[in-house]
Amino acid sequence: MTSRVFTLPDLGEGLTDAELVRWLVAVGDTVTTDQPIAEVETAKSVVEVPSPFAGRVAALYGEEGATILVGAPLLEIEEEAAAEAEAAAAPGSGQVLVGYGTTTHGARRTRAARGAAARSGTVATATSSTSAPPPAGRVVPVVSPVVRALARSHGIDLATLRPSRPDGVVTRRDVEAAFATAPDGIAAPSHPANPTPPAAPAAEPGTTDPRTGLAIAASTPFSRLRRTVAETMTRSRSEIPEATVWVDVDATELWDGRRRLAASGRAPSFLSFVARFALAALARHPELAGRVAPDGQGLLTFEGVNLGFAADTERGLLVPVVRRADRLSVRELDAELDRLARAAREGTLPPADLAGSTFTINNYGSLGVDGSAAIINHPEVAILGLGRAIERPWVVDGAIVPRRILQLSLVFDHRVTDGGVAAGFLREVADAIESPLGALADLPGGVGGRA
Repeated sequence: MTSRVFTLPDLGEGLTDAELVRWLVAVGDTVTTDQPIAEVETAKSVVEVPSPFAGRVAALYGEEGATILVGAPLLEIEEEAAAEAEAAAAPGSGQVLVGYGTTTHGARRTRAARGAAARSGTVATATSSTSAPPPAGRVVPVVSPVVRALARSHGIDLATLRPSRPDGVVTRRDVEAAFATAPDGIAAPSHPANPTPPAAPAAEPGTTDPRTGLAIAASTPFSRLRRTVAETMTRSRSEIPEATVWVDVDATELWDGRRRLAASGRAPSFLSFVARFALAALARHPELAGRVAPDGQGLLTFEGVNLGFAADTERGLLVPVVRRADRLSVRELDAELDRLARAAREGTLPPADLAGSTFTINNYGSLGVDGSAAIINHPEVAILGLGRAIERPWVVDGAIVPRRILQLSLVFDHRVTDGGVAAGFLREVADAIESPLGALADLPGGVGGRA
């Protein structure tokens, strides 16, 4: 019988730790390969961690609510002789990404994940719009963003390492080996680059808040997700000089057209139509689905759009991502929006489905409001807001008649473009909503076929 320790796997997307939400097994339990053994919460989602080993649980490392670093021990399994032989024969066994296992079913999911990753790789086509020189030094390829973060925390220059892999990609093992063999006082920086100020003492219920003079009824720390949202929104507001344009749109034809479609079966959501019109307009205004270059000196645009959309969940506002949404028809887009929204509400979205967006739509009309001053989802450069479509008095051919009116708003990064481009994009979307039949006729596949 052999004891094997399973460490928290590399979660990808630059995530270096996770909060242990709850254990799904106890010491003494018998587990099988790929059986979920714990739920962990990252900065992006709650996911189940499967065991890569089969056997009896000998030890659990960490209390529920504790933060565990990637690569730190999670649990220990005592393998039986038969399980050891099976593990040795299975090339996929070992530490695996969250949500993926080593059985046949797990292999299918891994292949699907690789396909999703390939689809998410929107290709940069426009480089810096200025003649700024490239940053000094060579960019060292790493197997994961976690490796780069680990090297930075240890004060290790990746360019000085000799990669163990033949393709020259630096792995976690390379960084850990360099740290282990470095002379004392050299590998680790003596002072952090950005020292964290000491935390303020926690306010306890029953005490008086000196700022308000009121008794504190409860003290609730921010969740990991809320802290991440706060950091992203703060960075957005501090770095992006944003501006907003908006327009009231007569959506009566689109509203009535959806009702006719619904009479003969399930109609795509209102959001699906607006999103498809926005994607068509982005093809003519690609800078609005771009990103500011890492050096801040230019703009990156992409071949295609990864569409983020705001989803209200019990854990807060999440932004699932539709990969290469520009390739989808209205019905295909509707199906993907529905799938991702349901998974977000159920808490089953993997981190990869919550990252990589290049343009976001916020349908705050679903919350019953007419308008909103949205905050750009950093590091994107624009966000489209969609209010509720309600009946209002509207002048048509000189007569006041009831029409379905909604407000569209576009918040954009004024470093990237000017009001003329933003207004032109918004007007194209508005025109498509007001004359949906003509707009759909111009799209390959119309409502149901592939665009």
